[in-house]
Amino acid sequence: MEISTNAMKRCELVTVSGDVDSATAPELEEVLQKLIASGQKNLVINLKDVSFMSSAGLKALIGAQMRVRRAIPSGDVVLAEVPTYLQETLELVGFHHVFKFYDDDVEAVGSF
Repeated sequence: MEISTNAMKRCELVTVSGDVDSATAPELEEVLQKLIASGQKNLVINLKDVSFMSSAGLKALIGAQMRVRRAIPSGDVVLAEVPTYLQETLELVGFHHVFKFYDDDVEAVGSF
């Protein structure tokens, strides 16, 4: 798994690629926690190149969402370019009620 971050004007763009499983999800969780701890409350997570995501990866996403929503002022985590197979999984577990999905980074970043 590879993770890159890019500071935008009103949010942080986090791009994830590869497999997000029990071995790699802690790294994703750590990156997201550090961004939130540094004061970044709005995150766009691009999942275009994620080939697999286990429940550990889903936990990292929901954990970040919970942390930014409890922050003062509250923030939001949105997902961009989610592959079809992963969007189906996220909908199956009810994450479509928790996250906003965007077709591309420009639209997602512009939502803040």
